[in-house]
Amino acid sequence: MSALDPAAMLPQLMQLGTVLNRSQLVERAMEHVGVQIDRPGLTVLVTLRMAGKPLRVGEIAARMQVVGPHVTRHLHDLERAGLVRRVVDPDDQRARLVELTENGSGVAGRYLEAIFGWFGDAIAGWSEEDKTTFGRLLSRFVDDLQAHLVRE
Repeated sequence: MSALDPAAMLPQLMQLGTVLNRSQLVERAMEHVGVQIDRPGLTVLVTLRMAGKPLRVGEIAARMQVVGPHVTRHLHDLERAGLVRRVVDPDDQRARLVELTENGSGVAGRYLEAIFGWFGDAIAGWSEEDKTTFGRLLSRFVDDLQAHLVRE
């Protein structure tokens, strides 16, 4: 089997899944946040933070790859917690956008800081070329796998 054979990659992919689950990476990062919030709610906050701008509910759902009602349910809890707010869309006064509050931005930032810190530490000894190549190929693999699975 060559190194490019999917069967040769399967053990490493399975091991990665095991490492992520057993290390409780998400749970540990959520503890770092310092706020009681569920995973989907945190994903909404991170999605808004990564977008860098307010988004419509449908845009959040699309980026999270879920349906709009799923996001709406979590937005109510996030609003009550003071982590997001709805604002008028300047391009369409009838529509609403969701934006992070200062507190919500801080929560998302602390989560990302923890995750990026652990990932950064894991590849700290890598060359810049290896880091660039890994990032490029990982993105390509995820995009291509997702596109293939959508077609099936």
